Amino acid sequence: MEYRMMIQGTPNPNALKFVLNTPIKNEGNATYKNTEECTDNPLARAIFSISNVKEIYFFDNYITVTQDGTADWDSIEEQLKKTILENIADHDPNFKGPQPVQVAVPKPDNPELLKIDAILNETIRPALQMDGGDLQVMNLDGNVLTISYQGACGSCPTSTAGTLKAIENLLRDEYNPEIVVELG
Repeated sequence: MEYRMMIQGTPNPNALKFVLNTPIKNEGNATYKNTEECTDNPLARAIFSISNVKEIYFFDNYITVTQDGTADWDSIEEQLKKTILENIADHDPNFKGPQPVQVAVPKPDNPELLKIDAILNETIRPALQMDGGDLQVMNLDGNVLTISYQGACGSCPTSTAGTLKAIENLLRDEYNPEIVVELG
């Protein structure tokens, strides 16, 4: 198989999205914040070998790479492309990925969180995923919903203010006018 790649910018100036013509992650997504988390993912380890890589996000047919903000993309973009293409043939898209330690995954039996997740799946998540990221619902305590951003959204200046407020406004319209959305 001949592997092809398209590189896309994201709203986060420190993240690029590498879209491939092959699956990267068949189920769910995976975020790596350091090499130690990549024990079962040689492709992620290879990407982390490039200077200035801060975070790697795997989803569907793309990899979002976030750098620490000190590198010029021109100096590392070609290295990233080469590393991904050299390692993709041996990549298993069925890998399990790291278990998130900081994120408490909501229980599927919580009907309120299921309603919120359904709203986000229909409205917010597709846009975030197009931009190389996603969000995870962490907790609902009274009227306070805690979320965590993934991929390019994690360190994007827009997501920490504008997108967070947009999510809150949407959920106020479609779920509960009193809800407050916070980052966890």
